[in-house]
Amino acid sequence: MPKPQSSFVRGTFILTAAAFITRMIGFLTSILLARYLGPEGIGLLMMAHPLVPMMITLTSLGLPVAISKLVAEAEAQGDTGKVKRILQVSLTLTVSISVILTLGVFIGSKSIASVILADSRAYYAMLAIIPIAPLVAISSVLKGYFRGKQNMKPIAISDVIENIVQIAVIVMLVQVLLPYGIEYAAAGAMACSVIGEGSGLLYLLFMYMLHKKTSAPAGSQANAAALPNKKHILYELLHIGLPSTGQGFIHSIYRAFKPALVIKSLAIAGIGTAMATKQYGLLMGYAFPLLVFPTFIMSSLSTALIPSISEANAGNNRRLIHQRIDQAIQLAFIVGAPCTLILYMWAIPLTTVLYHAPEAGHLLKLLAPFFLLHYFEEPLHAILLGVGRVKTVMWNFIISTVLQAAAIFIMGSEWGIYGVATGINFGICMITVLNFLAIATHIGFSLDSRKYMKTVLCLLIMAICGQGAFVFMNHAGYSMPWVAAVSIVVSLLVYAMSLVATQTFRLAARNGW
Repeated sequence: MPKPQSSFVRGTFILTAAAFITRMIGFLTSILLARYLGPEGIGLLMMAHPLVPMMITLTSLGLPVAISKLVAEAEAQGDTGKVKRILQVSLTLTVSISVILTLGVFIGSKSIASVILADSRAYYAMLAIIPIAPLVAISSVLKGYFRGKQNMKPIAISDVIENIVQIAVIVMLVQVLLPYGIEYAAAGAMACSVIGEGSGLLYLLFMYMLHKKTSAPAGSQANAAALPNKKHILYELLHIGLPSTGQGFIHSIYRAFKPALVIKSLAIAGIGTAMATKQYGLLMGYAFPLLVFPTFIMSSLSTALIPSISEANAGNNRRLIHQRIDQAIQLAFIVGAPCTLILYMWAIPLTTVLYHAPEAGHLLKLLAPFFLLHYFEEPLHAILLGVGRVKTVMWNFIISTVLQAAAIFIMGSEWGIYGVATGINFGICMITVLNFLAIATHIGFSLDSRKYMKTVLCLLIMAICGQGAFVFMNHAGYSMPWVAAVSIVVSLLVYAMSLVATQTFRLAARNGW
C-alpha cells in the first residue's frame, strides 16, 4: 500500500531539521579546526580523510539503500520474518568485512600512506580515522532499517548526538595535542570523529532494541523455517547494492588520490609541498565547507525522494514522477541560488570574518557560480536511482570523474590552485549535465516555468537590497563581522519576503508541497 504523501513530507522535514542542526555544528567544528590547526593542519586532515569513504564503501557494499528498499517492501507485505533476516544478513556481512578490512589497513598502513599521502605528516591522522569504518558500516545498516520503516527520528537524533559529542571532544583534545606538533593535533581531530560516530551508533543500537521490543506482537516469534533463505536475501541485497558500490568505490579511490593529484599538479606549476598543502587546505578546508553548507536540504530531500520515486515508478504513475521531479528541482533552485549569490557577492568578507583567511575568498568566488549546478546534482542522482537507472548514474559519474581529474591536473599545472578550482568546476558541470540529459531522455521533464521566473525575480531584488545594505553598513564605519552579518540577514529576509509576495510558495503548495 503506498505511503501517504504526508509521510514523505514529514520524513523530509525531520531529516532537514536534523541536518540543519548537524550542519551548523559541523560548520562550527570546521571554523574551530581552522582556528586551531591553520591552513597547513587542515591540509593534513584533507589528505588523510579520503581513505575513510573508500573503506566505508567496501564495508557497506551499497547496502543502506538496498536495506531501505527491501525493508519497506517487506513491511508493505507484512513479512516481519523477512525484515529480521535482512538485518541478520546485512549486519553479518558488514561486520565481517569491516573488521577484516580495518585490520588489513592497520597492518598495511605504512604502504598505503606512501601511495596516497602527499605529505608524510598526515600519516598519524590517517591512523586515527581508520577505526571509524566498522562503526559507520554498522550505523548505515541500522539507518537503512529505520528508513525502510519510514521512521526518520532515530536517524536524525543520532546524527545530532554524533556531532555534539565530536565538537565537545575536539575543543578539549586538539588543544591538548597542539604543543606536540600539528600532525598530532590533526590526528586528534580525526580521533574525535571516531568518538562521535561511536556515540551515534550507541544511540541507534538502543533505539533498535527499544523498537524491536515495542513493535513485536505477542507470540510472533518466527521459527527458522518461516524465515526467508539467507542466500536469497543476500542476492537481493547485493543485486541492488553492488552497482552503487562500484560508483562509491571509484569515488572513494578518486578522493583518496585527489590530494596527491593536486599536490603533483601544483608542483609542476612550481609550488613547493608545504605551500601546496596550505593552498589545498584553503580550497578544501575553508572554501568547500561554505559551498556545501546548503546541501543538507538536498541530501534530506534525496533520502526521501528515492523511495517515493520508486513507488511511483512501480505503479507506473508518470504524473507523480514528474511532480516529484518538479518539486525536487524547484527546491534545489530556491535554496541553492540565493546561497550561490551570497557566497559569490561576499566571498572575501566571509572567509575573512570566519577564518581570518581572505585569500580563501578568491577561491570561493571562483567556485560559487558553478556550485549552483552541484545543488541540482544530488536530486537528479536520486531521481535516476528511483527509476532504476543505477548503471546510468554509475557511468555518468565515471565519465565526469575522469574528465575532472584530467582537468584538475592540466589546469593546475598551468594556473596553480586556481586551475585546480577551475578543474573542479568543469567536473561539476559534466556530472550535472549528464544526469540532466539522462532524465530528459528516459523520463522527460514537466516543469512549471512560472516558479523559476519568479524565483529569478526574487534573486534580483535580494541582490540589490543586500548590496545596498553592505555599502551602507560599510560607509557607516561598522566592523566587517557586522557588515557581513547584517548584509546576509537583510538579503535572506528580502528573498523570503519576495518569495511570499510573488506567491512562489503558493504555487509550490498547489503542486503538493
